[in-house]
Amino acid sequence: MKICGLKLTHDGAVALIEDNKLIFCVEMEKRNNNPRYSGIEDTNAIADILQEHGYAPSDVDVWAIDGWGGYDEEALALQPRLEVGSESNKLSVDHDGMPGQINIAQYQERTPAHDIMEEWQYKGLPVNGKEYDYSSYLHVTGHVMSAYATSPFADKGESSYILIWDGGMYPRLYYFDADTKKVENLGPLFLLIGNIYTIFSQHFGPFKVAGGFAKDNLSTAGKVMAYIAKGKCRKELFPLFDEIYREHYDKPMGFANLFANEFSRKVQGKGYTDEDILATFHDYMEQLLIEKLLKKVQRKPKPSKNLCMAGGCALNIKWNSAIRNTGYFSDVYVPPFPNDSGSALGAACAAMLNHTGHAALQWSVYSGPAIQAGTAATGWEAKPCSPRQLAELLHTTNLPVVFLNGRAELGPRALGNRSILAAPVTSWMKEELNRAKRREAYRPVSPICLEDQAEAIFDPGTSDPYMLFDHMVRPGWEEKIPAVIHLDGSARLQTMSEAYNEVVTSLLKAYYEISGIPMLCNTSANYNGTGFFPDVASATAWGAENQVHYVWCQDTLYTHTEALANSETGEARQTALV
Repeated sequence: MKICGLKLTHDGAVALIEDNKLIFCVEMEKRNNNPRYSGIEDTNAIADILQEHGYAPSDVDVWAIDGWGGYDEEALALQPRLEVGSESNKLSVDHDGMPGQINIAQYQERTPAHDIMEEWQYKGLPVNGKEYDYSSYLHVTGHVMSAYATSPFADKGESSYILIWDGGMYPRLYYFDADTKKVENLGPLFLLIGNIYTIFSQHFGPFKVAGGFAKDNLSTAGKVMAYIAKGKCRKELFPLFDEIYREHYDKPMGFANLFANEFSRKVQGKGYTDEDILATFHDYMEQLLIEKLLKKVQRKPKPSKNLCMAGGCALNIKWNSAIRNTGYFSDVYVPPFPNDSGSALGAACAAMLNHTGHAALQWSVYSGPAIQAGTAATGWEAKPCSPRQLAELLHTTNLPVVFLNGRAELGPRALGNRSILAAPVTSWMKEELNRAKRREAYRPVSPICLEDQAEAIFDPGTSDPYMLFDHMVRPGWEEKIPAVIHLDGSARLQTMSEAYNEVVTSLLKAYYEISGIPMLCNTSANYNGTGFFPDVASATAWGAENQVHYVWCQDTLYTHTEALANSETGEARQTALV
């Protein structure tokens, strides 16, 4: 059976499952250097993506579309293409340039008794000149199923709690029973939607917006997580957060700005820095999340203590680690696409369970679009280069290399196949990568490390192939790998082994043999504000513009020779910059 899952709103994507195996999942932002969070506004894109992978729309047996929007006009703040209905919503979508509307399911369950696996069946999905019958699932259902179906628990036939918290909903806890294959709704943990984190943050520090009214900004949360390392938690402010919540809570969409403005008023003139306020709010939300989660699972105990997490808030590596560090759960799993980049896949997994009875998906994180054929930009020379030779280049030049390999990784994090890699042995490299990426100086650079060496360097250093937990650098390594250490001594570690990626693993092993360091710096390869590079042409054009002189793509090294004439080594570049 072929099942095609669609996410049409922001973080648009097309996912195809065939006989319980993921064939591909293509996010719109990873096509043609599209802007981050791009949606699907014309269904011709669906046909194009299917065709690129050897399928036609008529090959699809089941179409499944992610739901969106709430139950009243407040939902319009989530999506201007939306028309809210009593039982379902309508979404504006073009077909071959002609405007139209389709029915979709809504955002979340109406009551705790509402079965989130309910399938809404509709007609009239226009793709490539034909209309197809299709199903639609609640948006929360996509998160639940993208997390559970890709988890090791599903693969082993184990049950699991599932925590979902994204920008437009309260943190909600569910339980997937592996025997009955039913999802039990255990209810919300507390009544703060996820975007309170980004909206509150936009009232302080470098994130502050004019007028005292912020809108949800999908790029802010990651920056805040980095920035809070500059501040200190002031726990005496925790009761003030509680007080404002008790006295002023209103509708969820409007509350975040009221909350932030009221807090600003109460602390004005008391000497708290913006850095401390943001660090304190982060820790307050973390403590609240852990306290309420543990109370919920202790009040409603289940046979399994596994936990899956999804929704945009599951990109918060510090919260993820804090939950894991409680020791309450047997294992904690976060997929590499916990935000809406996993919603198309989640809708397809929901349909897979309903139509085939299978809850476990066979999949690889490297199931995105393949590198497109093309030529390098003018001024670049190409020559063969093995991973071993590339490791030598990284070691001897101390210069970064854009690394493009095979199919793109799923989700928002570069996991090796669409990365910029570099030696981690100088603090200058973090400055160089942030300069090239045009990012703030406080932003960290991540380590990608051989899995069997990680525990000796990081605490805990356990397997973390998707870069979704916090790790501390162990004493004695600070001076060896300064480029990947954040201001608070932590690192957003990605572990790597041949089971995940043979090419990247061979590069890391070669670099380890040469340098004695079993890791490299890893940051995403993309234009500022777009998805990953789809081809060598984009990578070399970006490299020429941003003084990154090497691009490696599948055993070929592209060198910007003219620019290198005056900067042959990283040391020379560092001296020139000083």
